[in-house]
Amino acid sequence: MDARNDTGTSRYHEVYARAQRDPKGFWADAAREIDWFEPAKKVFDPDAGIYGRWFTGASCNTCWNAVDRHVATRGDQAALIYDSPVANSKRVVTYHRLLTEVQILGAILKNFGVGKGDRVIIYMPAVPEAVFAMLACARIGAVHSVVFGGFAARELATRIDDAKPKVILTASCGLEGARVVPYKPLLDEAIRLSTAKPQTCLILQRPQCEAELTPGRDHDWKTAWNYAMEYAWTSDCVPVLATDPLYILYTSGTTGIPKGVVRDNGGHMVALKWSMKNLYNIDPGEVWWSGSDVGWVVGHSYIVYAPLFHGCTSILYEGKPVGTPDAGAFWRVCAEHGVVSLFTAPTAFRAIRKEDPQAKLLSGYDLSKFRALFLAGERADPDTVQWAEQVLKVPVIDHWWQTETGWCIAGNPLGLGMLPVKHGSATVPMPGYDVRVVDEACKELAAGKIGSIVVKLPLPPACFPTLWQQDERFKESYLAEFPGYYKTADAGFKDEDGYVHVMGRTDDIINTAGHRLSTGAMEEVLAAHPAVAECAVIGIVDPLKGEVPCGFIVLKAGVNMPPSQVEQEIVALVREKIGPVASFKLALTVARLPKTRSGKILRGTMKKIADGETWQMPATIDDPAILDEIGTALKGRGVGG
Repeated sequence: MDARNDTGTSRYHEVYARAQRDPKGFWADAAREIDWFEPAKKVFDPDAGIYGRWFTGASCNTCWNAVDRHVATRGDQAALIYDSPVANSKRVVTYHRLLTEVQILGAILKNFGVGKGDRVIIYMPAVPEAVFAMLACARIGAVHSVVFGGFAARELATRIDDAKPKVILTASCGLEGARVVPYKPLLDEAIRLSTAKPQTCLILQRPQCEAELTPGRDHDWKTAWNYAMEYAWTSDCVPVLATDPLYILYTSGTTGIPKGVVRDNGGHMVALKWSMKNLYNIDPGEVWWSGSDVGWVVGHSYIVYAPLFHGCTSILYEGKPVGTPDAGAFWRVCAEHGVVSLFTAPTAFRAIRKEDPQAKLLSGYDLSKFRALFLAGERADPDTVQWAEQVLKVPVIDHWWQTETGWCIAGNPLGLGMLPVKHGSATVPMPGYDVRVVDEACKELAAGKIGSIVVKLPLPPACFPTLWQQDERFKESYLAEFPGYYKTADAGFKDEDGYVHVMGRTDDIINTAGHRLSTGAMEEVLAAHPAVAECAVIGIVDPLKGEVPCGFIVLKAGVNMPPSQVEQEIVALVREKIGPVASFKLALTVARLPKTRSGKILRGTMKKIADGETWQMPATIDDPAILDEIGTALKGRGVGG
């Protein structure tokens, strides 16, 4: 396995050991970076909540820590830079301006009857007003639930019924590349389908597609804002308990009923503030870019909250890694705004590499300020990581975390001193995470053995304490299978150095004639072929062996060899690298892979198509037509129903 030498002496082992030995002392020290109205009575209370709660008895306000406290010292500094190639628009929002926007929107929400503990759904594209909305809710003690803009009406309806919002904040449309997606018809249909009816909808009209307002329910954002300005409306930061919910973020449930991940106020601020310097090595005042959307957990944590807690400038990008206008879009943003570090999904870099494998478009941009690239959201295949290292000539850090945790479980803490990089590994557990690999009986496995990755309870600050109004489902889904541990539902192993290797979801470990095989390991082999831009491996039902692997490959632009030759070479490569035991005989070339809007490949749906099972269109899919293409490719090889 490739490993880089240390760039200096890392303090990681000392810091991690201290957090394990004295978690209360460790997190009490970290909490000194946060402004509290009242300090915690207990740093951790094992008797509160389901597995204990952090900073019980403390009162605080998240908006105060993200905005107000910075205005005196950095009021004229950019807090947010909005860059939208799809809307041909750019906007700089200083901390002082951000405070004004959030104070006014908080007052508007209060005028609509929103108070402490009330829920507000935010159904918006990546525009500054979405950030203002989140912070305004936090300011007045309301609980926000951001639903990715353009989500299907039925999916939005289930979230309305679960959260029961008083108000929905939305926009007239979103921009998906060259496509304009009207939101208002989707919102109207969702409200029609839902049992819980919001009292008010506030609509941000965008010039690309204006919405018709429903009398008595809908209000124009700009009109409301101008009215509030004229009458000097404002809002103060409302003290809330550290253990009160800040937001609900829905993640898909296996039953079809979404799971509302709850994030609290206190622990969330402490862990995210700690991570900005110690993990990402970012200083206040620097420009940080999280290439995500506010609708996903990465956008919540690292577009909005963590950079603002830390006094950074955060980039809000409304565009794609390719096609807006080309595969140099990310380089342009980094150069133009002086970005020091970028955090995005591996799929973004696979897309860039597919379109511009020689990184020719990079040469026109000055990335002299750029220090590090962080990847998360899906396993970063070593081939993509190595390509990014070669073209960027900076550390490329794969790290692993989940919607449920809200921040990194395992990573390479640059702020503590970089550890050697092992391609294919997320590196080491962050302080507060006691990561184990176990078998079905919850017995810890030896180094190198693949099993279920679990985290010993209690989880550290910022991790979810429960699901919204579903304590029993929380216990059943996450705590019951491995008593005393949180089930990540990811599979992998720890090596002899304690490095964590996440190989995929536990569903992606296939059993071929009694052999447990990782589809992630096979994907590494496929991705290493010089003609392959992207790939996915799934297990498909086989009457003799139980399951056998099937590989899907997307070729790089400009590849000259015929797809059949690449497929043959890939089958031989898997046989050579993993062995005949893998029973890998089927590789299919496709034009593209089905993904969620956040870039995760929909392997589970692909498997159902291959197995001829009934399947439902995933709510988060980027382009539904791709699933038909997958089905056609499978049938062309005699696979699928």
